[in-house]
Amino acid sequence: MITHLVPTWEVSESRGVETAWVELGNDRLRAHGRVAGLMPAPYWLDYELDTGPGWTTRRLAVRAASAQGVRELELLNHDGRWTVDGHHRPELDGALDCDLGLSPLTNAMPLLRHRLHREPGRHDFLMAWVRVPDLTVHPSRQTYTHLGPTGNEDAAGAAATVRYESGGFRADLLVDLHDLLVDLHGLVLDYPGLARGHN
Repeated sequence: MITHLVPTWEVSESRGVETAWVELGNDRLRAHGRVAGLMPAPYWLDYELDTGPGWTTRRLAVRAASAQGVRELELLNHDGRWTVDGHHRPELDGALDCDLGLSPLTNAMPLLRHRLHREPGRHDFLMAWVRVPDLTVHPSRQTYTHLGPTGNEDAAGAAATVRYESGGFRADLLVDLHDLLVDLHGLVLDYPGLARGHN
């Protein structure tokens, strides 16, 4: 069964907004999205994201436009071997996920795969992190830790808190368990200091 979603986030760090058109299946996610940001300078960004089984990234294509011109990126995962615009990037090999900078959507893949929005656990990840708006790609070590439910798990609007850590940065993410729009299981509702979801 495929669920179609259209989450929107206000992105405080870029003073912008992101909307994604998402198809969420049993263990796959496909999305295309648009971002408008004002910081560090005004930019538009369009992306397409496709995962394989287990919410493992297969492809992320991004196009960014600013006063400096247009940049494009194609990030591919071939069974753990990553290419950036057709060039092998061995420092990314072994990563399962991409992480599009300032986008709460790409936090969903590791959360869903390990059910960290539902179950206790702590997991360390290597991510292919895409900085925006310049679209440079870097390896990023990240840790997600389930901290527990927030409110009544059986109620509409129920959520869980998951701690995100990378380098010296830490944020406690509020993650959907039931209803925001339709059924956004595992999508980030609130990313303190970065983004907040809107119905």
